[in-house]
Parts: sequence; structure tokens; C-alpha cells
Amino acid sequence: MERKAVNDAVAYIRGLAELRGRNADWAEQAVRGAASLSASQALKENVVDVVAHDIPDLLKQIDGREVRVGNNHVKLATHDLSIASVKPDWRVELLSVITNPTIAYGLLLIGIYGLLFEGYNPGAVFPGVVGAVSLLVALFAFQILSVNYAGLALVALGVGMIVAEFFFPTFGSLGLGGLIAFVVGSLILFDTDIPGMNIGLPVIAALATVGGLVVVAMTWVASRSLRRPVVTGVQTMVGANAEVLDTFTGKGKIRYGGEIWNALSSSAVRAGQIVRITRVDGLTVWVEPV
Repeated sequence: MERKAVNDAVAYIRGLAELRGRNADWAEQAVRGAASLSASQALKENVVDVVAHDIPDLLKQIDGREVRVGNNHVKLATHDLSIASVKPDWRVELLSVITNPTIAYGLLLIGIYGLLFEGYNPGAVFPGVVGAVSLLVALFAFQILSVNYAGLALVALGVGMIVAEFFFPTFGSLGLGGLIAFVVGSLILFDTDIPGMNIGLPVIAALATVGGLVVVAMTWVASRSLRRPVVTGVQTMVGANAEVLDTFTGKGKIRYGGEIWNALSSSAVRAGQIVRITRVDGLTVWVEPV
């Protein structure tokens, strides 16, 4: 396939060179061996017609030259031509900015994060508006760029999994999987080898580092919360001390945390004595003397 592509390019460049009366042999060398020439050498080897210092010099040198346009020969009259500069309007300038792969990639991330945050916090409005506008602009840019939709799906999946780690702590499994999907999707997002039409690796590396730090922080917080003692519920009562209200053997009343509980004890306890709770069953606790 590579040889076929090279031979096709050679045939094409030789046809153009012969059509314009240029050096066809050097044109073939330029394709096969990446040959190059300086401006003066290119003029000497009949690779170019003229060497001009600027546009007025170019118009002066090509004045009166005959060129072939289709099947007709046209004589150029460029001596008295005026030069007009046409600047791109705001629409073209805007399109040139948003179709930059890195800008389009950033808009995509802003759009996804904005919609996810709006979904988890209904009524915030601002994240949803910014996210929707950014996502639509990014999709418009993607229809012009050469996008790999598998990469786009991986980026969206990765961001969603990292955000889900906030709400469903899985000790890093969701976050790590999302980070891997995000990086792989970012690397294959633009399916082209044209220089400057891919996302810069430093940008991907920076975003992946931030995402990794977020995942590590969430994992640390989740593991730390597991090591904390239980502070609510009946589990906190087991092992805690309570005060006996009336002397009893078997069944009686105790005070715990400002509340009065039914208590069972296999030993005799007296009023005011401190006892330890050993078991909780509904509204009844089992106690023993401290």
C-alpha cells in the first residue's frame, strides 16, 4: 500500500510538471527521496518560474507571461494591478478558534462536566446552560475535524465514571477505570496524522494528572471514613455506660443519653449504679454492672 501510494504521487507530480513545462525528473526525486533545493537552485533546475522578493516584484516579473488555463492560453497583464487585502470576518475568526483541536477538546469537557453537575444538582441552571452551549459548539467543531467517535465515547464515559466516584465511593475502582478510559479516548479522539491537528500531549497529561489526584483524594477520604468509629445508631450504644433508675433484678429502667430505656440484667443492680450496655434489641437493652 505504501509503494502504491508513492507511485501514485510520483505519477501525479510528473503529470503536473510536464503540463507546466517543469523539471519532471526532480519532481519525482522530491517525492521518492525527499529532495529539496534552495530558491536559486530551484530556479536554475527549472523547478520554479521566478523568484520574487515580494508581491509587487512577483507581479512585475510575471507580466506578459503566457499560461495555460484548461485548453486555452492566457497572457497575464499584472503590471498595473492594485493589491487588495481581504481580512477574515468575525465568523471566520470564530470558526478558526473553535476548530482548533485543543479548544474543541476543552469545550467538550466543559460541556460534559456542566451537564453532569446540573444533573446531580437540579435547579443550579448555570452549569447546565454553560455545559449545553459548550457541548453544542464542540460538536459543531467536531463535524469539521476528523473525529474518532470511539474516542469521543471513551472520553464521555471516563468523565462520567470519575464524577460517579464522588457519589458512589468504590475506593478508586470507578475513578481508575474512568481515568484510563479518559486518557485512551483523548489519545485517539482525532483520527489524523496531520501536524497540529491533534490534542497536545501536555494537555492530556495535565488533565489526567488532575483526574488522578482527584481519584486518590476520594479514595483516601473514603478509606479514612471507614476507620472512624460509628457515631450514630444503636451500634454506638453497645459498650456505652448508662445509669440505673430503679433497683431491679431481671427487668427495669435505665437512662442513656437523656432517654429512658427498658433494660434486662442477669445481676442485681441498684438505683444510681453505672452499668454497661452489652446488647440492643428494639427498645430493650441488656446491661451488666461496671
